[in-house]
Amino acid sequence: MSDQYAVMGNPIAHSKSPNIHRLFAEQTQQDIEYNALLVDIDDFPHAVGEFSAAGGKGLNITVPFKQNAWDLCSEHSQRAQRAGAVNTIIINSPGDYHGDNTDGIGLVHDLKNNSIQITNKKLLLLGAGGAARGIIEPLLQENPTLLHIANRTESKAHALAELFSDLGNIKGSGFDVLAGKSFDLIINATAASLEGKIPSLPDNILATSGNCYDLMYAKKPTAFVQWGIQHGATQSIDGLGMLVEQAAESFYLWRGVRPDTMTVIQALKSKN
Repeated sequence: MSDQYAVMGNPIAHSKSPNIHRLFAEQTQQDIEYNALLVDIDDFPHAVGEFSAAGGKGLNITVPFKQNAWDLCSEHSQRAQRAGAVNTIIINSPGDYHGDNTDGIGLVHDLKNNSIQITNKKLLLLGAGGAARGIIEPLLQENPTLLHIANRTESKAHALAELFSDLGNIKGSGFDVLAGKSFDLIINATAASLEGKIPSLPDNILATSGNCYDLMYAKKPTAFVQWGIQHGATQSIDGLGMLVEQAAESFYLWRGVRPDTMTVIQALKSKN
């Protein structure tokens, strides 16, 4: 029987993860089965327990269970501790779970794949929720000149900046203070652009030759990707590459083999 893996979330029918991991397995000759599992909002610990008891080897965790996964794990990687959320579970034995977070390293890898520079650049991060929290440490490790978090609730941006202040030059604010500022890379960590909404940003906030990146992805360009194109971004891209890169890191943690991501990203894009 193939080793069992899965992604858990709610909703989950849209997930590309089963296809991504199938392509990884074919590429690396790994005998695994990977499924998408819809979990009731109040049933997450029980669902993980059942999967573990049935011999499951590992899980990816998506919205809205990343904090629940952190609480459920008995041990955490350093990056999961920093993020305060888990998107990858390694099942050591039933009830014994190691939690990791591969979101941030997935983002950084995809930025580098697209030749988007972070080092010595000014970065603006939109949003201060779980998606933002999971990527801050890896971004700061690339030594940007500044990482500025802007959030509708200003206090959350300040709290997040304080939490990571030991890692680099990081600030938090509301959106009202952004006028007159300029950034080399703007990252959208809110889900609003999937609904056609984006924060009210000053027209001149994107620096010359600047780039935009939306953590969300969709078949059509998201509202934020469109905003970046309209405001002259050198590149304005969605999070499909990040999805594949974070999945590759999870695959490596589980199987000890690092798959080639570019062929998988190209295969997914060709289907859109």
